[in-house]
Amino acid sequence: MNEECIHGLDGELCALCFPPAAPVAPTVPAARAPRASRARTPEAPTALRTIVAPITTGTARTKRHDDKVGEQRIYHLTHIRNLPGILATGRLLADTSADWTDRPVVDISSPENRSARRDVRVSGADSLAVADHVPFFLSPNALVWENIRAQSLDPRLSDDAHDAAAYDFVILVSTVKKVLDAQVDAAADPTASHFAVTDGDAAFTATRFGATAESADRMLQMLRADLDSDAILKAELLVPGEVPFGLITLIGVANDRVRDAVKPILATLSHKPKVAVYPPWFHPTEEL
Repeated sequence: MNEECIHGLDGELCALCFPPAAPVAPTVPAARAPRASRARTPEAPTALRTIVAPITTGTARTKRHDDKVGEQRIYHLTHIRNLPGILATGRLLADTSADWTDRPVVDISSPENRSARRDVRVSGADSLAVADHVPFFLSPNALVWENIRAQSLDPRLSDDAHDAAAYDFVILVSTVKKVLDAQVDAAADPTASHFAVTDGDAAFTATRFGATAESADRMLQMLRADLDSDAILKAELLVPGEVPFGLITLIGVANDRVRDAVKPILATLSHKPKVAVYPPWFHPTEEL
């Protein structure tokens, strides 16, 4: 039964209106080390890195059987003041795209981080740069977003991002399948790689890339297999060039006021994603 809650989400997705059943305690409780705070100052990004094949083996603490990678949701964070520009072009554009007419009103990345992402190559010296891609998170609690929510210093973030409140942002949601299908339809070569997946910040030295169709799929499966790991909170999915706004299925917002501001912006569009109020996406993890 696909029941919609008052926040605009399908019932199974809203932990406020449809909380999960309380877990049944096991006979012998398993000891678990306390988790570190999500908010942290990351290592400084660098353009010097080694391309490493993704790790595809290992024991997962929370294993997903019958994993359906295509259903994985992907999340693009932007400031609400950037939304009219996105809708005017009808696309999310990569940083280095030649199609920009006006740059984002609020730039989330620091100049140093943007420069590093323009230097780092995805799969070798002759490949596309990280900045040639539209970035998505694999979790609505991604660590760089957590540092905005928790107002923690992060060298990847601009002063504007540090000064903004979490409710000033919106989260544009799609799925791996939607993006992949669109990329395949548009590609002249159906065997080409259509996106890359990383197990960390794409500009960091130690980050591993899945840059072919096979390695990207394996990387996604690895990340989804270990749901207790911080890896999926650091990971990125990188789509080359642009992502049509028509692939966005949901816009997550912090409260009713932001929803009421977003809906008129969408009013003239033929494609109107659901606008859902979902506060947990906009609060620091330690407050939940």
